[in-house]
Amino acid sequence: MKNNILNKKITIAIDGFSSTGKSTLAKQVASKLGYAYVDTGAMYRAITLFAMKKGYIGAGFFDKESLIAVLAEVKLQFKFNEDLGYGEMFLNDENVEQQIRKIAVSGFVSKVAEISEVRSKLVEQQQQMGKDKGIVMDGRDIGTVVFPDAELKIFMTATAATRAQRRYQELLAKGDLVTHEAVLKNVEERDYIDTHRENSPLKIAPNATTIDNSNLTKEAQFDLVMQLVTNVLVVV
Repeated sequence: MKNNILNKKITIAIDGFSSTGKSTLAKQVASKLGYAYVDTGAMYRAITLFAMKKGYIGAGFFDKESLIAVLAEVKLQFKFNEDLGYGEMFLNDENVEQQIRKIAVSGFVSKVAEISEVRSKLVEQQQQMGKDKGIVMDGRDIGTVVFPDAELKIFMTATAATRAQRRYQELLAKGDLVTHEAVLKNVEERDYIDTHRENSPLKIAPNATTIDNSNLTKEAQFDLVMQLVTNVLVVV
């Protein structure tokens, strides 16, 4: 891309189902453009971890009111890690980047994300992060709620079986003891909750480009998205 195009700043919203590689793609695009990157899923996962540690949520129970009552105590920050090339999630000044990626957190995050008070708190923070543009943000409601006026909106999808296999391999590589059946069940349950919740359900934003990456390599996907970025930068 030409320098005059790279100097332009836009907002790129990447939404989609779990385990579609949204974060990986968003990091690649942000790095290429020199934009800020925000993983909103990490924010919801951090609040979920907070609720788990406080004993507000677990197998078969969820004390929503107690969580809502202490939301003001939750401090979230992304701190840039030069070695990794992106910001890690800090919860009340503790690095929780690894903890929030565990399957246990994945099992509860969609339930926590349903709470309107949680979403309101995080959406406000996310909008503040992107007020000056030059940002790539991924999540479930970025193009529909957080940045409905984003210059580029992408919606990522893939079959549940494909996504479960990817997630399973990822967890095994990290040393997590999980079964493929448990991961597939988690993917399907999160899909249902994310698409059926009353507050900001997962859906395709108006004017979004849908990418089914069931059979796409990461390289082909990145090239496709960067072409979309170039097309937008030329006309803004």
